Amino acid sequence: MNIVHPGAKVGENVEIGSFTTIADDVTIGDGSWIGSNVTIVEGTRIGKNCKIFPGAILGAMPQDLKFHGESTLLEIEDNVTIREYCTINKGTQANYETRIKENALLMAYVHVAHDCIIGRNCVLANNVTLAGHIEVGDFAILGGLSAVHQFVKIGEHSMIGGGSMVRKDVPPYVKAAREPLSYVGINSVGLRRRGFKKDQINLIQDVYRILFVLGNNTTQALELIESTIEPTKERDHILSFIRGADRGIMKGFRRQSMQVNGSLG
Repeated sequence: MNIVHPGAKVGENVEIGSFTTIADDVTIGDGSWIGSNVTIVEGTRIGKNCKIFPGAILGAMPQDLKFHGESTLLEIEDNVTIREYCTINKGTQANYETRIKENALLMAYVHVAHDCIIGRNCVLANNVTLAGHIEVGDFAILGGLSAVHQFVKIGEHSMIGGGSMVRKDVPPYVKAAREPLSYVGINSVGLRRRGFKKDQINLIQDVYRILFVLGNNTTQALELIESTIEPTKERDHILSFIRGADRGIMKGFRRQSMQVNGSLG
């Protein structure tokens, strides 16, 4: 048995599991599968061929004291998979929507707060927690148990190690790990898988060597990048991202000093 409000719009070939509740003003696209014990709250829009696993709660009110019941949305685009017990809140009057773009995968127990935007083909692993107003770029991967501060931006094709605390913006194409979160290289494996050529990857690496490895401050690094590296789509995107990073960007490469106490033998 499930409860589907007569005001909900359910497409063709949609399967709805037992004990699921679908409220008024909900739209579910053709071919989607909704598992058992799912709660879908009014204002939720689900695209075609989505999979929503048991226990998920979609479109609940924002956990934000500034929310006063205004009409807002949760938009889930086509081919999105949302695993068990995820919670995704609708928007507030700041943006009026939370959006999960097409082909995203949210693994079990992920929480996405109000007004977040999750890009295409993103992967949020188990227990990732996003505060409000976060933007995650296309093809980004967040490792399990990572937590992201409100208003942070995470760039396209980036990869964040599991258990990370993300307090600053993470530029595109990089790998990030350690505490505090730091640059640990570019996401070269992911870039190759997505069709980036060797010269594109090498140029991205040159940009981040100047920014994160050589000891320049951000202003110096941006000037050096512009004067020494030829303009490309990737270079210009990195520069634009960094200049628009209102919260500042994560730390650069940190070489760990090795200390040996005592003697051997």
